[in-house]
Parts: sequence; structure tokens; C-alpha cells
Amino acid sequence: MKRKSPLSRSGRFTRGPAADVARFAESISFDRRLWRHDILGSMAHAQMLHKIGVLTRKELRAVVRGLDAIGREVRAGEFRWRVELEDVHMNIEADLTRRVPAGAKLHTGRSRNDQVALDVRLWLRDEITALLGEIADLQRALVLLGENNADVLIPGYTHLQRAQPVYLAHHLLAYVEMLERDCERLWDCHSRVNVCPLGGGALAGSTLPLKRELVAKLLGFVDASGKLQLTQNSMDAVSDRDFAVEFCAAAALLAVHCSRLAEDLILWASAEFNFIKIADAYTTGSSLMPQKKNPDVAELARGKTGRVVGNLVALLTLLKGLPMTYNRDLQEDKERLFDTADTVRATVRLLAAMLRNTRANRGACERAASDPALLATDLADYLVKKGMPFRQAHHVVGAVVALAEKKHATLRELKLEDLQSVDKTFGRDALGVFDLKIAMAKRNLTGAPGTKEVAKQLARWRRQLS
Repeated sequence: MKRKSPLSRSGRFTRGPAADVARFAESISFDRRLWRHDILGSMAHAQMLHKIGVLTRKELRAVVRGLDAIGREVRAGEFRWRVELEDVHMNIEADLTRRVPAGAKLHTGRSRNDQVALDVRLWLRDEITALLGEIADLQRALVLLGENNADVLIPGYTHLQRAQPVYLAHHLLAYVEMLERDCERLWDCHSRVNVCPLGGGALAGSTLPLKRELVAKLLGFVDASGKLQLTQNSMDAVSDRDFAVEFCAAAALLAVHCSRLAEDLILWASAEFNFIKIADAYTTGSSLMPQKKNPDVAELARGKTGRVVGNLVALLTLLKGLPMTYNRDLQEDKERLFDTADTVRATVRLLAAMLRNTRANRGACERAASDPALLATDLADYLVKKGMPFRQAHHVVGAVVALAEKKHATLRELKLEDLQSVDKTFGRDALGVFDLKIAMAKRNLTGAPGTKEVAKQLARWRRQLS
């Protein structure tokens, strides 16, 4: 006899859905990745059902053994996923019931509505934990590149125009700071993911004496102080996807930070900048131009940000018009969520690997950083120390720059008489402003790119990330 689709398993229906409807409605093609968390949730639920007398001890052992066997088969690639069973929950439950008659009792007191909410939360907890470790590794790669080039100076830029000198390490540490904020956001998001929805049922809980606290404890839904974390409204429990949106929002900002880092690396690797060399393994050639070496990993990191941002917008749009409580529209959340997690984790991992295979071109960096125009603000500061108001000093140095351009000379090449022709406040010590080593030693404010401060920040991050 032909097995009916779960869409028609209720006695309410006399026939199953049309084949095209079944194909349109299935989610097993993507939600099968939740199998491990579905099994963990079912094991915890089974223990709770034993506690309230629904399963005997013998039945509990059989159910747990059956679920464990299914897990081993899935892991080995031997489990047969059936599209007609629609989703990961029904595939596992149907196969369990075939092996263990008591499996038919496992759905007691739960719905696929609260079951999928549980599975996604369990899965996302693991994803966030793994991603946090990968971000820390990217931070370590940035710190290592900075430490290996601790004495390398480059121009800092505003409007993509040379502005003031900074250490390469200082520039890299800016991304370490960004990524740390990403970690804080993700960890904060984790606290709202880490709430157990099982027991919400379809939308109205259950008349059975379910022990929700036991399930939450077994599955690790506890906060830092050891307090159990349970959803407090059954309707919200099954329809809430805020945690998924919040993760996608944090991930989108992480992707933006990765994209900005990638853009800097792309610029630095260009012939025009030539600040860095990326190893061949993380670049590609051209199908036409044999001389080309393209920073494809960095470009893909920049490009993939668009899909992560798009996933966030898709989720927000999905939720904006839904009435309470569960609606089938929510099936569309998983592909967006899965893709976001996969994309940001791969991007972070590849950027870290690429940075470990990147070296600084010291000669090019030194030539760019030695541009005396980068110290024009230092010259204005010199005048401020002589008692001149900054606005006036800014104007005076602007006139000095114009004079240098007129003479086709750099600021360092101007003579004292040239400076004094603009303003008599300049003394012989004014020319000492253009000593780059001295200029960097003076930048000792907290967070500044001074020699000692950058060394201190590198040491701080090395300790924090060790």
C-alpha cells in the first residue's frame, strides 16, 4: 500500500497532496542539516515523556537506541531521506517508528511548530559558538601580520587621499577592534537564541503535565548564572524568529567589516599601492592576460557581503506581515539563515588563511609613508605650540603647501626663509617636524598610532587572543 504524505496523515483528509504541491512544500532538501539537533531534542523529549509516564523505561531505551542508530547512519551518509515525508522531523520520526514501535509515542505533547523552533535554536547556538572561534582566529591573523611588520609605516587615508602616517599594524588593529564588536554582538545574540521553546506545542501548549524545565536543562538552555531559560508565551515560542533576524543582522555587519578589510587588501595589492603581496594560493590568474594576479579571495569576500545583507532583508520582509502564530511562510527562514551562517563563516576562515599568507612590501610602504605632506598637520601643531590659534595655523600651513606646489618642491625641501616668507613664527626647529621617527614617537595618546602605543595595543591583543 502506498504510504501517504504527512500532509494527508490526519484523518481529516481523504487523499494526499498533488505531486507538484508536495514538491513545492518540501523542506527536506535543506532542513536535513538539522538532523543532529532534531535527534538531540527528541532524546531530551523522550526522557521527559518517561518522567511523566508516557514512555516506560524499556521504551525510552529503545527510542534512544533507535535515534542513536539513525544518527550514525546519517553521519555515514547511509540514511535515506524521503521527499514525500516532507521535512527532517517526519523523516527521522517515521524511520524511528519503523524500527521502534514506541517511536509512535515520541510526538506526544509536541508539534512540528515548537520542534523546528527548538532545532533551529540548537543549531544556531552551535553556529554562533563556532563563528566566534573563527572570528578570534581572524583577529589573531591580523595581529600576527601587524607584529611581523611592527616597524612598517604607511599613509593613513581619508577620502582615499593620503592624510597622515600610521603604522601598518595600527591599520590592521582597527579591524581587530571592529571584529571584537562583532563578537560582542554575536554573544549578546546568543543569549536570546539560548531559550527553550519546546512545550509551546502548535501554539497553545499541552494539557499533559510536560516538564519543560527538564528538557531545557537536558539541552543546556541555561544562562551564565545557571538559570533555566524558557519561553514564557506559547504563541510567541512557535512564531518567534527574532533571534534569527538578530543573528543575520550581526552577521551582516560582520560581513560588511570583512568587505571593508577585503577592499583595503585589494587596494594594497594593486600595482598602484603595492603595499602587500598575497601568496599565489589565494589569488588567481587571467584567462587572457598572462601577467595578471588577481586577489579573488578578497574580492569574493567583498562580493559575498551582498548576499548576507540580502538574507537579512529577506527575513525581515518574510516576517513583516505574518499574523500570529505559526504560518508556513516561516519555512522560508532556514535557507536564508543557513546561507548567512555558511557565508560569513567561510569568509572569515578564508580571510584569516589569506592574511597568514600575505607579506608587506616594506620598500613601497616606506616610500609612500615618507611623503612629507603627511606631516602637514604636525607643522600646524608646531605653530599651535608657539601660541598660534589652530584655525590660523591651519591657514598658514595651507599657504606653505601652496608655496611648495608653486616651487615644485616637497614640504621637506623648503628652506627656513621659505617658511618665514609665509609667517615669521617659524623658527629653525620647524624643519625638524618632518622627521618621521620623531613624529611617530610623539603620538602617545591612548588609541593613537604612536610607536609605543601601537606596541602596547599589539601586546594587549596578543594576550587577549592567546
